Amino acid sequence: MRRGIAATALVASFALAATACGGSDSGDKADGPVTITWWDTSNATNEAPTYQALIKDFEAANKDVKVKYVNVPFDQAQNKFDTAAGASGAPDVLRSDVGWTPAFAKKGYFLPLDGTEALADQAKFKPNLIKQAQYDGKTYGVPFVTDTLALVYNKQLFEKAGVEAPKTWDDLKAAAATIKSKTGVDGYWGSTAAYYAQTFLYGEGTDTVDAAAKKITVNSDAAKKGYGTWLSLFSGKGLHKADTTADAYAHIQDAFVNGKVAAIIQGPWEITNFYKGSAFTDKNNLGIATVPAGSSGKAGAPTGGHNLSVYAGSDSAHQKAAEKFVGFMTSAKSQTQIALKNSTLPTRDDAYTAEVKADPGIAGYQSVLSSAQPRVALPEYSSLLTPLDTELVKIAGGKESLDKGLSNAETALAKLVPDFSK
Repeated sequence: MRRGIAATALVASFALAATACGGSDSGDKADGPVTITWWDTSNATNEAPTYQALIKDFEAANKDVKVKYVNVPFDQAQNKFDTAAGASGAPDVLRSDVGWTPAFAKKGYFLPLDGTEALADQAKFKPNLIKQAQYDGKTYGVPFVTDTLALVYNKQLFEKAGVEAPKTWDDLKAAAATIKSKTGVDGYWGSTAAYYAQTFLYGEGTDTVDAAAKKITVNSDAAKKGYGTWLSLFSGKGLHKADTTADAYAHIQDAFVNGKVAAIIQGPWEITNFYKGSAFTDKNNLGIATVPAGSSGKAGAPTGGHNLSVYAGSDSAHQKAAEKFVGFMTSAKSQTQIALKNSTLPTRDDAYTAEVKADPGIAGYQSVLSSAQPRVALPEYSSLLTPLDTELVKIAGGKESLDKGLSNAETALAKLVPDFSK
């Protein structure tokens, strides 16, 4: 989900202009194969080549289908698809973030896949991931890759300081101070991004909203306690100050992979980049642990990842071809190949082969998946983080108090879910 995408936007914009036409104008010949368009939102450098190789395998085995591949920058894809689908010109298949899936399903842009070739192996997928692909009782995507956040740490620095992976945030503060004293390196560097701060809410048994009660809870006592803990981790011995710049993500990542900070919170989409850093030329130096628990004793992080969804606006022939393609890309064989090449987490248990689990990054993240918390099944849920991204940067940068920032966020969220009470 949340990685920085390389600057491919200009190239993608030309490609989209030529291909954002779904099945309605794909250049098919009456006696030729059906050509479907796939918008892939993965990292163009680290992941896309694996998917492009699989497309060739699919086409070789299915002479009646051609796949037009378009890599769309992740941070642009949601709005681009929304616009294209509204104009009946969307791609036949979208690699949809799990947070987008219910929103597009509600708008009628995605095709229900229950009973189709795309979901023939439904029982093989992790049940919580199937649930995240559902809206109003129907399944609108097939889980493609999954992820969650974990505390990733430099084993050598932790061992040199004589500390273990912390179980609680207080343990983390103590470990950070010891690491600073023993190694001279900061022990922890936190993020101001709302997605990463979700772990602190879960640690207090709360969330931004309570969908069942139709109530906004971002300014509740429990949420304030969680965000208070989050804020406290930007000051103190061994705790790196908040980076409020636009390049904060890259700064934090670079510091960790090069041994300049001992621990951060991060997702498995960065596994391949971890290994490129000087601190992890030995892959086994990468430690992965469940995020520390809050005062409630609970520890958890958001379940993320992507589904493959089929555009409801395509004609029947293109939908059938798209379903076949989705089934192929999410098969155990394909997911195994993707995991081995991209170090991403499969969504079905039969893809976690011994060879896949030999990657310490994948094995480590697989071990923390059980503590991951599914996102609220609310079409607007992914958009709820946007106001928080704005407010948390101000809070962490000392430009706004915690109370003021959360009050502002509550007001902004009320506009996104007007039928929810405060």
